[in-house]
Amino acid sequence: MDLDNLVRMANRIGDYFAAYPDQAEAQAAIAKHIQMFWTPQMRRELLACVARGGDAGETHGLHTLVADAARKHLAQPTTARE
Repeated sequence: MDLDNLVRMANRIGDYFAAYPDQAEAQAAIAKHIQMFWTPQMRRELLACVARGGDAGETHGLHTLVADAARKHLAQPTTARE
């Protein structure tokens, strides 16, 4: 899948959940949405994008909230294996 398109879709999800007053709740909701509606390949590509960015934030324009959600919730071993 095209990384630009993947980031654009992830950012739309991040924009929606950014309105949540609780950042931890927003991150969990983003991760749940991605787990429910994205294919395992899409999730792997998103995690690879986040991993390449590291802590420097160079994540191909990915919304910070989405990158944080991926690091905290999607990078868990059970999800990463799918």
